[in-house]
Amino acid sequence: MAGIVLCQSLHSQIPSIIPSSNAIALTSVADSHTWTAFNNPAMLGYVDAPEFALLYENRYLLSELSTKSIQLAMPWDLVHAGLSFSYFGYSIYHEMLTGIDFARNFSDKFALGVQFDYYTAYFSASNSYRGAFFPQIGLSVRLSSVFNIGFHTFNPFQTNISTEYVIKRLPSIFSIGTEYFFSNDFVWRTQADKEVSSNYRIAIGFDYQLVHNITLKFGAYDSEYLVPCLGFGCKTGAFLLDLNCEIHPLLGITPFAEIKYRFGK
Repeated sequence: MAGIVLCQSLHSQIPSIIPSSNAIALTSVADSHTWTAFNNPAMLGYVDAPEFALLYENRYLLSELSTKSIQLAMPWDLVHAGLSFSYFGYSIYHEMLTGIDFARNFSDKFALGVQFDYYTAYFSASNSYRGAFFPQIGLSVRLSSVFNIGFHTFNPFQTNISTEYVIKRLPSIFSIGTEYFFSNDFVWRTQADKEVSSNYRIAIGFDYQLVHNITLKFGAYDSEYLVPCLGFGCKTGAFLLDLNCEIHPLLGITPFAEIKYRFGK
């Protein structure tokens, strides 16, 4: 248990309740090609076909620090809708997030999205669950054909959970990032995150399409430690597979996998 607490505290810039995205080094705030639930909800506005995805992350190869997520996106004429669920932890301690996302793409000039989340945590001391509602708000702006900028806030009103034993503080995060296309095959993304009671996290990532269906990803982020990241993407028919890996110099390896199915593609 002490090791689990240590891992969570040293990884405070990517809190356990927020699932990862398939964007390398978590540079998802300006990623106009991919929507990942609980990241920037505005990116749902760019989804052009219904899609379903399963995501799994295993922090530092500890099963107690694993996150399993599921998401569904439905693009409609007036608004795009998304539904998602995430589970972090194990039997003694776990956290769950359920989200409903609405977004709209305004003539490919900008996209605006909002996600309504319900967070639930299990407290073993009282053998009970406690929950809270809070929003996520996102914006994506296409400044030119090759340059985009994204903004996102998670729990902007600093909602917390109180029990008779403890007050659990939920993270309140503000993010900004950029996306630049050197070419159709080579993309550069940056991101800066600020959790209100923690230090900044700065990240950079690159996607390079090696061949038509294969993408290589590499990057790094800095949050007390410099963490290099490597990834691989593959598309076959309507299926998309992403595999990412973070290499923390102190805590070890964090693998991430996502499999997505796009209907009608």
